[in-house]
Amino acid sequence: MIKETYTENGAVRGIAAADPRIISYKGVPFAAPPVGPLRWHAPVAAQSWEGVRDCYTFGPIAMQNIPGIDDNDIYTREWNVDPEIPMSEDCLYLNIWTPAKTKEERLPVYVWYYGGGLQVGNPAEMEFDGERIARRGIVVVTVNYRVNVFGFLAHPELTEEAPEAPCNFGHLDQQFGLRWVKRNIAAFGGDPDNITIGGQSAGGGSVLTQLNCPANRGYIQKAIIESGILTTTYSPHPTKSLEEVQKSGLAFFDALGVKTLKEARALPAEYIRDKCNAFGAFWGTCIDGVFQKDSYINSLYKGELLDVPLLLGHTDHEFFVQPPADTMDELVSYAENKFGSRSGEFLKIIHASDGIAEALENSKIIGMEISVQAAMRFLENCGSKSPHYYYEFGPEIPGWDDPGAFHSVDLWFFFETLAKCWRPFTGKHYDLARHMCNYWCNFIASGDPNGNDADGSAMEYWPAFDSASRSCMTFFNMPEMVNCHKNPLIELLIDTLADEISQGNK
Repeated sequence: MIKETYTENGAVRGIAAADPRIISYKGVPFAAPPVGPLRWHAPVAAQSWEGVRDCYTFGPIAMQNIPGIDDNDIYTREWNVDPEIPMSEDCLYLNIWTPAKTKEERLPVYVWYYGGGLQVGNPAEMEFDGERIARRGIVVVTVNYRVNVFGFLAHPELTEEAPEAPCNFGHLDQQFGLRWVKRNIAAFGGDPDNITIGGQSAGGGSVLTQLNCPANRGYIQKAIIESGILTTTYSPHPTKSLEEVQKSGLAFFDALGVKTLKEARALPAEYIRDKCNAFGAFWGTCIDGVFQKDSYINSLYKGELLDVPLLLGHTDHEFFVQPPADTMDELVSYAENKFGSRSGEFLKIIHASDGIAEALENSKIIGMEISVQAAMRFLENCGSKSPHYYYEFGPEIPGWDDPGAFHSVDLWFFFETLAKCWRPFTGKHYDLARHMCNYWCNFIASGDPNGNDADGSAMEYWPAFDSASRSCMTFFNMPEMVNCHKNPLIELLIDTLADEISQGNK
């Protein structure tokens, strides 16, 4: 086992995981603390140290709402359980789990970005333990990054100061961590030429954002996107321009009671966090003309994302969306305005319904399902040469709250960390999680999820998706391959989305 090794900044010492054959390194600096003049600045190299640095505990989480307080919040019940977890602007650390016995093994590498809407989240959450994936011969890396206003502020002074990196600092942290991995992971037995990036929710959106940056070519060999695309004709893509976010930045400085960037950088981090909460804006990905020259949905449509094998999907109980209407007349008007000559197909759904409630129910869809299927159609239409593997997750989820397969619950399964959860999972859940983790690790290793279970038996075969076969691996009980037959409403929404993107790009 590699219990001590050398990074570009100095020697580090890891600690045995629950399985002593896995060594974990927690709190490894990959960039300098983004404090003082480095607040709202692109990440820069970490300073080197003398001696051996003990990497036994996670670094502080990024500045955000204090977790573990709201007992009525499902995510507080699920994993954000510790209101005393260390929090600091000094947060640019990553964590590594390695099963390698020597540095020469060159094992596949998985770089993970957590979700949380780009407003909250951290890699110390219990479901993100990389040990079970590492047991399958993968070096796992989880990367911390700045969130909310600390990670995504834009302001005219920032653009003037650093036009080459005026905003998107949280995504630049992710990219900086990825490049650190490329340079250093061989010291942990990983292969710098076999890196898969992955993420769920905003982490999945972050994966798309990294694929939307041509400068990342050569750093990413494969990608996993879990519930990370939410773009439908009912819910437009939220990415904003630099100018729009700069206006929010100016208003936020007014809320802080400051006029200049220098004054804002001198304020306490806790004060900025609390003002951010009161301000109420959503701080997220910005089309800055540098790191992001267009939205990833436009790049998907135009075939401009990095072309790598993808594994992507969603749960069957997350983000239901429906047309914005309260009466039948409004719904008819919406259909006619939105779908034009194709509105008849939508109106059939309405006219077969008994009142507005049933009409809305019949036209309600899972936003993620539309988004993922649209993404795969766009990739196919633009001539992507890489395979794409589509899944849907929807087992019975136990617990007094009877939550269904809610957004993010699948994290317990593909990390195979169910034993850390309070829910009374039983054998069938553990079997499903084992298979899911197997598929994920096979894909991380080779770009193909197929292979054998631990007992040597072949798992259900998972073919790549195409418009003819429409193959979808379902994770409900045990894995089962199905063909997601064409749904007229889904097809209409995808066609309309494609038209809107096409018109917007003219």
